Amino acid sequence: MAIEMRQQMKLTQQLVMTPQLQQAIKLLQLSRIELQDLVRQELEENPILEETLDHDEVKEAEQVEILEKEQHPGDDEEGEQFNEVTAGSETIRELDWDSYLEGYNYSAGEQYGDDEERPSFENLITRKGTLADHLLWQLHLSRFDEKETEVGVEIIGNIDEDGYLRSTVDDVAISCEVAADCVENVLERIQEFDPPGVAARNLQECLLIQVRMLEMDGGVVEAILRDHLRDLETKRYKQIARALGVGVQDILTAAKIISGLDPKPGHMFGHDDVQYISPDIFVYKVGDDYLVVLNDEGLPMLRLNPFYSDTRIKEMDSGTEEYVSEKTRSALWLIKSIQQRQRTIYKAAKSIVKFQREFFEKGIDYLRPLVLRDVAEDIGMHESTVSRVTTNKYMHTPQGIYEMKYFFNSAISVNGGDFVASESVKRRIKELIEAEDPRKPLSDQALAEMLASSSINIARRTVTKYREMLRIGSSSERKRLF
Repeated sequence: MAIEMRQQMKLTQQLVMTPQLQQAIKLLQLSRIELQDLVRQELEENPILEETLDHDEVKEAEQVEILEKEQHPGDDEEGEQFNEVTAGSETIRELDWDSYLEGYNYSAGEQYGDDEERPSFENLITRKGTLADHLLWQLHLSRFDEKETEVGVEIIGNIDEDGYLRSTVDDVAISCEVAADCVENVLERIQEFDPPGVAARNLQECLLIQVRMLEMDGGVVEAILRDHLRDLETKRYKQIARALGVGVQDILTAAKIISGLDPKPGHMFGHDDVQYISPDIFVYKVGDDYLVVLNDEGLPMLRLNPFYSDTRIKEMDSGTEEYVSEKTRSALWLIKSIQQRQRTIYKAAKSIVKFQREFFEKGIDYLRPLVLRDVAEDIGMHESTVSRVTTNKYMHTPQGIYEMKYFFNSAISVNGGDFVASESVKRRIKELIEAEDPRKPLSDQALAEMLASSSINIARRTVTKYREMLRIGSSSERKRLF
């Protein structure tokens, strides 16, 4: 068989994602904070892009919009108002934010007349003390010599956020070039620091330290912690009582004391600070209707730097001109992408409000089943676009602040052929568990039967799945005898 080379032409269709398209898709799924960081980075790296506070440009844009409407009446989609801003040889669509609130007055918190009336910014900032700071403060107030202080600093440096020592005595001794006995002595004194139980090497030692500080050592509580901790975890109270030669009631009393101890003494100094959410959308009830408003606070108003006009670009050498032209295209695309992102968020939010009107009126029990396809078909976009634009985006509603993803729920059938949203079912399961007798917690089968009596027919395994999604333990884990 002869081998030969031939040229052949073949026509195929292939989707090619340009860097600009990749950027536009990326912007869709960014949260507000991530978008702000990206814009700040672009402002630093692109000399063509700059932030403006000049509202005259907005007025000029309004005039352009009027001319556009006269030439192309009816082009704008219902419910959206946009301006046209001319930048160089290209036109950029810009949202007219103020038009949404025209005619409406609403309070968004305390208002200030000028900057002098505002509280000092420095007075609003605080730094939460860490566990290490708290321990070092106690270390330097204690009677340690120089070498012991060095050992103490090394020990504290190896304590994790839960308050446990994550290094061995031998490792600390080698690091500080001292004997292991010296480390043990310093460690014992640090274990007397606040919070009680800190610097323990395991849970058992942590709880024993707290018992010792409560001056309850030598009794049933200490005996359980030393020799029967595993039996306590599995609630084998009778077995512990036989082993210690005491009554079951004594074991229950000791177990109640142990349950009041802190297994993570450093947790109060953790870094789980409250994360404040800045909503992307505000939903206000105005009369009998709901007003959807984009939140533009914190998003810089961008424009092209007027210094790099067409006249100046022509006066540049070829290399500089190419660089400026590339940066200009990049800046224009970023501005367009951000405005497209805002328009898409607005459309998706408005569609969600339309579908979930009863939720905004009456609360979570009236949340209706909704899937991405419903919103995608309503606003004429692809499901993947709706998915991206509702991820990490939050909506401030009369019922509270919710991630836009929250409003998408699978349907659970109820008697009569109707459907209820899965989130409503989860809420019902949580309410049933909260109302149960902790001495006789409800099993998943019992929960399923109680839901069935409310015309919500779901299997026991579905109840288990929803309970685990709510991070609620099983009936045996929830059972309390005291």
